[in-house]
Amino acid sequence: MSTTAATKVEETLDPQDWSELRKLGHQMVDDMLAYLEDIRERPAWQPLPAEVKASFKSPLPLEPQGAESTYQDFKRNVLPFPLGNIHPRHWAWVNGTGTPGGMLADMLASGMNSNLHGADHAAIYVEQQVLSWLKEALGYPAEASGLLVTGGSMANFVGLAVARNVKAGWDVKRAGLANSPSLVVYCSAETHNSVQKAGEALGLGTEGVRYIETDKNFRINAESLRTAVAADRKAGKVPICVVGNAGTVNSGAIDDLNALADFCASENLWFHVDGAFGAVAAISPVLRPLVRGMERADSVAFDLHKWMYVPYDIGCVLVRSEESHRATFSAQASYLDKQTRGLAGGPIWFKEYGLELSRCARALKAWFSLKEHGLRKYQTQVEQNVAQTKYLVEMVQADQRLELLAPAPLNVACFRFRGGINDEATLTALNKEILLRLQESGAAAPSSTTLGGRFAIRVANVNHRSRREDFEYLISEVIRLGEELAPEI
Repeated sequence: MSTTAATKVEETLDPQDWSELRKLGHQMVDDMLAYLEDIRERPAWQPLPAEVKASFKSPLPLEPQGAESTYQDFKRNVLPFPLGNIHPRHWAWVNGTGTPGGMLADMLASGMNSNLHGADHAAIYVEQQVLSWLKEALGYPAEASGLLVTGGSMANFVGLAVARNVKAGWDVKRAGLANSPSLVVYCSAETHNSVQKAGEALGLGTEGVRYIETDKNFRINAESLRTAVAADRKAGKVPICVVGNAGTVNSGAIDDLNALADFCASENLWFHVDGAFGAVAAISPVLRPLVRGMERADSVAFDLHKWMYVPYDIGCVLVRSEESHRATFSAQASYLDKQTRGLAGGPIWFKEYGLELSRCARALKAWFSLKEHGLRKYQTQVEQNVAQTKYLVEMVQADQRLELLAPAPLNVACFRFRGGINDEATLTALNKEILLRLQESGAAAPSSTTLGGRFAIRVANVNHRSRREDFEYLISEVIRLGEELAPEI
């Protein structure tokens, strides 16, 4: 061994002074808890000033800045400018709120820094337990398999991948799709675009995802679906799957899931439910009838970071057939051989149920949250969000200056300021400006959509911090802005 090699100081990324980092860590926790505690006092959203945006164009740091200095940069340039979904008046898209306990659990998971590909360690058992709890809470078969993923988009991908392999009629995993008949997945025109992206990635192509028209309540038209499947079979295509919606992202519409389950059984089709947020209604005995039939699905996709309020990111896919699920994604390698004991033992290797080998311990924040609050608390919160949305709808319907643009069966309400205006172009321009003023002022953060050609202010309420007074404030601001802006449009 050379003298240089023997005397060279070996470095680490651990701190030289643990007491200083411990002090800073305590300050970070205190600051973040205070930040969440006082969130109502801040804007629902605010744009980043030019100088803050410029700060993110600084060159790559070659020398240490230190944890304390870096944290000050975070407090100055990052912390004041969130997406805003932690705020009680944020109802844009379907952004979950997170919880203080979930935040702390994420810190614990990062400290352990476990990889959830498999092996025998505590985080594997945590994920198994969370999956068991979720199946029980949603009324899904206990023997089904499941996987925690980044979100509903990846959950849809996993479910449709299994559907493709099971229903194609040949060994897709081995032979691929070259020179094969076209496979077709069916969904309503209101279905989330992650289904189209999954179809494209799985080799079905854009034309392999067939959008079916909806009825007046934005639910899939059963007769049009039946006609489309028959026509595709006659044309030599291979129908493989129907996607049912448990809460569309546009309006919260729920397809007749029982009828779709019957249709899929009669036509030998895979039945997948995209329940990104609406599936969680099943945890409530009061709301479960709205999604009846979901428990019959071959696979279900949903998010915990939406209506279960767990911090990002955490979604879930459940698959009725564990064997089919594993067969779709299992791929062996000698360096990943399982053993009957030791580190490479363990009850399950999650790498065999999805694309990812490297997986973070995202189950811990769900495990922590469910144990911290209990399922009944979540039932109450979900029912509260639905009641608040109904209250918002009642306020819209009670004021002739406002117009409800879609039914609100769950927690999504779409409406607009109407005033005495009948011209659609004018109404669109007016309501777009109302929405932008709401967001830019920090008053509230709904988002938008278009329903039947009509621009809508859209409120998706998966917010455990919202109160009825927040919706009253929203309505008052929409009316104030509408009356103020209407003469100018």
